[in-house]
Amino acid sequence: MRTIGQHGDAVRALVAPALPSAGASGSGDPVPVDDLQAQRVDDLAADTGAGHGYRVLGRAVRSPIPLPPFDNSQMDGFAVRAADAGATLRVVAPIPAGAVPSDLQPGTAAPIMTGARIPVGADAVFPVEATAPGAFPAALSLPTVTVPDDLTAGTFVRTTGSDLAADAVVVPAGALLTPAVLGALAAAGVRQVDLVRRPRVLVVSTGSELDGVDGEAAGVAVAGAASGGAGINDANGVALRAALAEVGAESRTVRVPDDEARFTAALEHAVGDWADLVLTTGGISAGAYEVVRQALEPRGLVVTPVAMQPGGPQALGTVPFDGRPVPVVAFPGNPVSALVSFEVFLRPVLARAAGMAESRPVQVLPAADAAESPVGKHQVRRGRVVDGRVHFVGGPSSHLLAHYADATHLVHVPVGTAAVAPGDPLTVWSLR
Repeated sequence: MRTIGQHGDAVRALVAPALPSAGASGSGDPVPVDDLQAQRVDDLAADTGAGHGYRVLGRAVRSPIPLPPFDNSQMDGFAVRAADAGATLRVVAPIPAGAVPSDLQPGTAAPIMTGARIPVGADAVFPVEATAPGAFPAALSLPTVTVPDDLTAGTFVRTTGSDLAADAVVVPAGALLTPAVLGALAAAGVRQVDLVRRPRVLVVSTGSELDGVDGEAAGVAVAGAASGGAGINDANGVALRAALAEVGAESRTVRVPDDEARFTAALEHAVGDWADLVLTTGGISAGAYEVVRQALEPRGLVVTPVAMQPGGPQALGTVPFDGRPVPVVAFPGNPVSALVSFEVFLRPVLARAAGMAESRPVQVLPAADAAESPVGKHQVRRGRVVDGRVHFVGGPSSHLLAHYADATHLVHVPVGTAAVAPGDPLTVWSLR
């Protein structure tokens, strides 16, 4: 039986190389054309961020213009020649932002607003606060202004290209498209970028008992829900797709029955040339109808029980689909087991590829309640943190999904612990 750490390392070694962003995340390796996706910069503002993963740039972007594109004023004030320091100058027409100003004539000062273009002939700006009115628009009525004695060339002038020279790299390949990066691209007038496409995960829910078993969606005719009221709703497919979206992965779902031939045909069709990773739930335990194990173990899947509760049954391996090797990660079918397995084993790998923190926020806090735990397993309980203490939510059973939904933290009880007493320190991961 593997430890959590051993199985986590195995999942990372299997999955990370198959992700399309793996070659771009700081390695400097070229990204295959098939892994690139062109997208408009304007559209990316609503499609990136820590809530659902940052997008990764597949190719470096150079700036078509310098930033700033022209000398402009750093503040509201008067554009003048530094050589006129100490002189009294005639005030001419103001320069608002966005205007193309006339050349500044000798002996004059032009009121200028923040961000406005510096006129030819001027090389410095002094602030409006240095005048008697002290602010615009009152200072616009001044017939003359006196330039401060200590004014030097370049004062309060943002020079052309001081942020970025023309043709300089705005963003290197492999960079994460953070809000500041997107802002820099927009400022440089970049309209479209080549991104590393998001990882594509096929989520496979198994079980003839599932309502709406939809092998038909994968091009395979399959009978519908179990008869006689024995059907259950597919929580795993919905929950895992949401968890995948949270770390920037695209996903599709297929529900398949406990029939090896139909299961295999449905997977072959659904995987196609689309999926980077197959994630299955159910069908890997010791029952008589363990369809994932029966269909995929002969093709490369390795069943590897882990010393964890819930989520003890685990499997993984590289399986050929239509001659293409695809990593498969198999979780247990009970919904809490599937979600806990995702948090512990798969989320860290996908989060890293999406530019997110691999680990959930971690704290060590005292237990508020007593609890028991199997001494030979790492138990992952659901809980809430109230007033700095950990309160268990529900029991350890793997079917208590509503209790999981009510929890805010995963609570870790390590191997070797038979009982938890109030006040004992526990490691907790914040889920929200």
